[in-house]
Amino acid sequence: MKLYWLPLSPNNYPVSALADHLGIPLERQFLDPAKGETRSPEFLKLNPNGKCPVLVDGDYVLWESNAILMYLGAKKPGAELWPADELARIDITRWLIWQQAHWMRGCGTLFWERLIKGLFGGGAPNPEKEKEGEEAVKFYGKVLDGWLKGRKFLVGDRLTIADFSVAAPLPLAAAARLPLDGFSNIERWYGQIAALEAWQKNLPRPFAK
Repeated sequence: MKLYWLPLSPNNYPVSALADHLGIPLERQFLDPAKGETRSPEFLKLNPNGKCPVLVDGDYVLWESNAILMYLGAKKPGAELWPADELARIDITRWLIWQQAHWMRGCGTLFWERLIKGLFGGGAPNPEKEKEGEEAVKFYGKVLDGWLKGRKFLVGDRLTIADFSVAAPLPLAAAARLPLDGFSNIERWYGQIAALEAWQKNLPRPFAK
């Protein structure tokens, strides 16, 4: 299998971390969007959206990070990170959708305004966008923190791909000043994810312990 990825992107390193956690060998190819590598004709044949990550397994090409997490989890059914139980899979899928539709939108707004925008010559942060992002992170952070009260992981009592997905923005929380103070359940839960060797191995170097 080959993974095209951007190591600095929160939607990318959880995929690489899951592969390592499951012991799935991956050939990794870093792409630099600043050099136009995600817009090259060759890459657009793999993903017409021009985004990473993209997984290539033989003739099969898969894009969208959460779909790739499902695919990798299915490769190692014994690990039960993508369990066979139907209701567990539905619960996991619920969190994958929530992560993409709500959680990452708020976090992503603050990542762009406070971390990425300046690197690409986009100017100073937009205060209105920052406020919008902060309100979203606070709102959905409260949802997540409330769900985790009394729970060890997001789905059931064991690690699943839902945890890899929803934890994606948290390594950048301090750098982007995500307003997560007081969410003790998130802190406790993420501590378990952050302690995984595969997670630390795949974080951008400034954010690894």
